[in-house]
Amino acid sequence: MTVAEFKATLGTTQPPAGLGQPLLALWYDGRGDWSLAHETAQEIDDATGAWIHAYLHRKEGDAGNAAYWYRRAGKAVATVSLETEWNDIVAALV
Repeated sequence: MTVAEFKATLGTTQPPAGLGQPLLALWYDGRGDWSLAHETAQEIDDATGAWIHAYLHRKEGDAGNAAYWYRRAGKAVATVSLETEWNDIVAALV
C-alpha cells in the first residue's frame, strides 16, 4: 500500500482489513477521531507507538507531553507541519 492508497481509504467508514495498530491509529486520526487514534496508540508499546503518540500530543497542543513521547521514540521534536508529520509516519509504515 502506498501513502496515496492509504489516504484514499480515509473516505471509507471502516478501516482496511489487516491494518496493524500503528496504521490503524493514523487512520483514525486521518478521519478526525483523535480520541480513538490516541487510545489505539496507547496500546503500541514500541518506538513507533511512541512516535504516533508524540504526534498526537503535538496535534493536541500538549508540547510537554509530546516532547516526552518524542524522546521515547528516539526522535527530535517535530517542527514540520502536522500534515507533513502524519504523511512521514504513514510513509515509514506502509
